[in-house]
Amino acid sequence: MNYLVIAGHLGADPEVRFTSGGKKVTTLRVAVRTRRANADDTIWYRVSIWGDQFDKMMPYLKKGSAIIVTGELQKPEIFTDRDGKPQISMNITATHIQFSPFGKPDRPSQDGQDSAPANQAFGTPRDNANSVSSGAQTGKAPSMAGETIDDEIPF
Repeated sequence: MNYLVIAGHLGADPEVRFTSGGKKVTTLRVAVRTRRANADDTIWYRVSIWGDQFDKMMPYLKKGSAIIVTGELQKPEIFTDRDGKPQISMNITATHIQFSPFGKPDRPSQDGQDSAPANQAFGTPRDNANSVSSGAQTGKAPSMAGETIDDEIPF
């Protein structure tokens, strides 16, 4: 298995489809910006979510939302775009999704608080039980919303 963690922004609202067998599939298009040699580049990932494991999170996700996705990387597909240039499609099957602490709040609630906590994580029960916060990974105390840890890079 190839597991990958990406942090980026949604390029479109989540798309929900159903297979001919009735299984629910939600697709997210995530843009990840990279910087190399003073040049910005964007890599697009198609994230597939099978079933209803992240349904509680979907009302908070819309185009531009900042998220962190962990999942299994599928074999890349090569296709030709409209201009005749070869492109690579990167596909991930999500096992864990988290709101990024670097994104702006999507919808403030009536009391002025964020509608979804920036560090709220969603995943399969197995993943939630084994997940650790970014603070635990760095050996520092977990950060509060809006606060960054030295090892984190804002997107």
